Amino acid sequence: MVRLVDSVDSIIVGSEAEALILEANLIKEHQPRFNILLRDDKKYPYIKVTVKEPFPRVYVTRRIVNDGSRYFGPYTSVNQMRQALEVINRLHTVRSCRYSLPKDSPDRPCLDYHIQRCKAPCVGLQTESEYRGMIDDILNILEGDTEEIRSQIEARMMEASGGLDFELAAKMRDVIAGLDVIAREQRVHRTQGGNIDIVGLARDDKLAAGVVLKVRSGLLLSRVTQRFGEILNEKNQDLLSSLVSRHYLGGGDEGMVDLPRTVLLPNSFSDQDLLEEILTEAAGYRVRLTIPQRGEKLRLSELAEVNARQVLEDQVIALAYADNRAEDALFSLQDELDLKVVPRLMVCFDVSHMQGKETVASAVVFQNGEPSRADYRHMRIKGDWGNDDFQSMQEAVYRYFRRRLDEGTPLPDLVVIDGGKPQLSAAQNAFAYLDLPGIAVIALAKKEEAVFAPGKKTPLRLDRRNRALHILQRIRDEAHRFAVRYNRKLRTKRTLRSELGDIPGIGLRRQTVLLRRFGSLKGVKSATKEEIARVPGFSKALASRVLTYLGN
Repeated sequence: MVRLVDSVDSIIVGSEAEALILEANLIKEHQPRFNILLRDDKKYPYIKVTVKEPFPRVYVTRRIVNDGSRYFGPYTSVNQMRQALEVINRLHTVRSCRYSLPKDSPDRPCLDYHIQRCKAPCVGLQTESEYRGMIDDILNILEGDTEEIRSQIEARMMEASGGLDFELAAKMRDVIAGLDVIAREQRVHRTQGGNIDIVGLARDDKLAAGVVLKVRSGLLLSRVTQRFGEILNEKNQDLLSSLVSRHYLGGGDEGMVDLPRTVLLPNSFSDQDLLEEILTEAAGYRVRLTIPQRGEKLRLSELAEVNARQVLEDQVIALAYADNRAEDALFSLQDELDLKVVPRLMVCFDVSHMQGKETVASAVVFQNGEPSRADYRHMRIKGDWGNDDFQSMQEAVYRYFRRRLDEGTPLPDLVVIDGGKPQLSAAQNAFAYLDLPGIAVIALAKKEEAVFAPGKKTPLRLDRRNRALHILQRIRDEAHRFAVRYNRKLRTKRTLRSELGDIPGIGLRRQTVLLRRFGSLKGVKSATKEEIARVPGFSKALASRVLTYLGN
């Protein structure tokens, strides 16, 4: 089973009970293969107090209904829940019947009255104010506010002990022990106002990590993490703005689903009011972005910060581990390819086209064994080479190195070509034209994973577990991904432009405005005439023409 593990993550919570609740909710949400015990819809129990009734009841439930009742829990330990109920039953006489009092009152009290477990409010033997005072005491106990009643019970215990009534004193002792457990462990959850997102941020000199904790109906359900690198000159406010904006706005419509009533922030940032307006409009109700100052919300904010700090520490450890592995891989690569220097700066080329059209090339850079995305480059192939990958690769390598020579930027320690012998020869031709005979270059063929090097008749076949091969595969696959993405982008743009460009009166500027306004050609097609007419530069007549040509 360990072989099936992709990664390990952890979320810091406030107690063991919160950890168990979070575990149950994550299992229900993700339905993992090996967690079979908590995958049904069964939930941890709550103690419910029906405070909206004239004579409230206290009982156990597993369902939370927004009926104004107070819910205490959830209890991960049934023994703890029973202990809380036992304390309540020893101190107070709460009715156990389901009558809707006072309208459905019975003619006479039930057995509970005769065994002194209820004072029969159903037949008027206990007033509503007396009963309400008892419920207030019960609410205080369940909320953990037990100091006053603990003092009273302690006095009764000492009085019973002094009167040699040791049985009663022992019962009072057990009640006090139960009160202490409730005070230590109890948490209250209200169905109103329990939907909160808590944002946490942590940073060091170069790295930062942010988390968003999702609390719904008072329960911590999940954690979303974001990581930032190279933040030397970034202010905390800018990082926070980026974190929150990316979380809610960066995921399209998904980020706008299940929005909370409140978002707790560690501090303010410049676009806070604007983001609050956007979230409020998307949710259909007021979404507040606030900075907590005290109480439970401040505790949650501190918990989010602790989680962010943990993510940051994990990031630092992972990077250090990756650096060590990358360093080992680079030394191994130098040995396997018999290079003069350790290939700390590598560039890989790939060519992509669709049946000879929209031919593009990518140049992906790895620095110290890791991607240096700021140095990635892609280019359109200018020559009309069709399906000739040899000529396209030669042009790409020539143009890339011609520019580096003109700009005086450092040359790579190793050039990797995605392909076989023909593509390797193309790169060598480009170097010959540029008079760069000393560049170390190899080609890595797909499927066979064979390494072709200049002057060697047979390719080098590295062991599949060799780290040198792994780093070559990484840079090759990254170059392929980058080239294919650029090719797909050009083809999509050409398709959009061709359909909109066929419409009389729709030039390049209006095409761009339409696509920016509606996001895609599909969005334009689904728009109404009035919506298109509101776009700058479009009249109702032109909007009708657009929809007519697009078949709407």
